[in-house]
Amino acid sequence: MLILAVCGTALAGLTLAQNATTGVDVASWFGVAGLLSAAAVCWFVAPERLDRIGVCLALALGGVLLTSALNFLTSDTSITGQSFLAFPVLWAASHLRRRAALLVTGVALAADALSLYLQLPVEPATTDLAFFGAVLVVMAVMLVRANDTQEGLVAALQEQAAVDSLTGLVNRRSFDGALQTALEAPCGTGTGLVLIDVDAFKTINDTHGHPVGDDVLVHLAGVLRRQVRADDAVLSRLGGDELAVLLPGCTLEVAARRADELLTAVRAEPLTLADGTLLSLSISVGVAHLPQRAGDLRALYSAADGALYEAKRGGRGRVAVAGR
Repeated sequence: MLILAVCGTALAGLTLAQNATTGVDVASWFGVAGLLSAAAVCWFVAPERLDRIGVCLALALGGVLLTSALNFLTSDTSITGQSFLAFPVLWAASHLRRRAALLVTGVALAADALSLYLQLPVEPATTDLAFFGAVLVVMAVMLVRANDTQEGLVAALQEQAAVDSLTGLVNRRSFDGALQTALEAPCGTGTGLVLIDVDAFKTINDTHGHPVGDDVLVHLAGVLRRQVRADDAVLSRLGGDELAVLLPGCTLEVAARRADELLTAVRAEPLTLADGTLLSLSISVGVAHLPQRAGDLRALYSAADGALYEAKRGGRGRVAVAGR
């Protein structure tokens, strides 16, 4: 919006200051009206909506074509006239994806070349194009590379914010978001929640040391990940030695059966310690289920947590199902 408003104001000032022919004057004022109208649209309309219908790319290309057309109509081959091409290229390289930025830059070079070669002899036109074209290309490349670096950093930060650094599973915040989405989704079978707690985890830490305790969590994450399909479940480390599995679109019977499979898999795969000995592991599992829109996130957690404590009171190494 700011770039469009500045360009519209500058074009209006140039039009008033120059003694242009009637046709050029009319074209210039149409350009001013178009730029200021586009600025108003960008001010009042949500950017996501503009992006969806391709307005962002269209504005950049339109700026290139408007600048080139006015330069040709006014027989302006100066660097001042060509400098207006930098505005759409600058904006495109700063805000659009790589391919869109390259497209706008390429169109700007082609339009500038056409305008120069139609108005100047080959030698001075080539000199001007080489000079100003180099400026456009270098500017676009530097901004695109900076954007790529920034996007990479943002993606890395988002992944760190969503993933537990030790186990590689999603963290509590991401899991809660997925669970809330599952509870609100239109699915007639409801949502299952499986809470998992490592039996005697404090004893493992006290006996073998905390590094082995970390190894236990990493090992369990691997075992559970092999049992849980990523396309129909979400596996998370909620904190400490507590893990969870979200089963959207799942009946209570299926959730209970999946919990039994997890328990069996953990028992079948002991952890190999550094000295080669095998450390047998056991988990307690609590299962809860809510039909579609029958409750909220807190209620489901509470039911699963109650079932987990029931499994622990019942001797550990077992599955307990809420409501049974």
